[in-house]
Amino acid sequence: MESASAAFAERVIDRGVPTSEFRYRNALYHLMTTQTSCYRYWGPGIWTDYGRELCRRTMEILEHDF
Repeated sequence: MESASAAFAERVIDRGVPTSEFRYRNALYHLMTTQTSCYRYWGPGIWTDYGRELCRRTMEILEHDF
């Protein structure tokens, strides 16, 4: 989660990408889906797997679109 947040800040916020761009909104949406505590605090299992996959997808979007 931290690496996805840091990557968003570095690749999107620091570069001043306009919030009106689809790629900004898409990356932000995916980042926000990673930020629920369910993935971190419910322990191992399916929810943790979901959280990892959403973080992976977020990083992929940030690497591909920015």
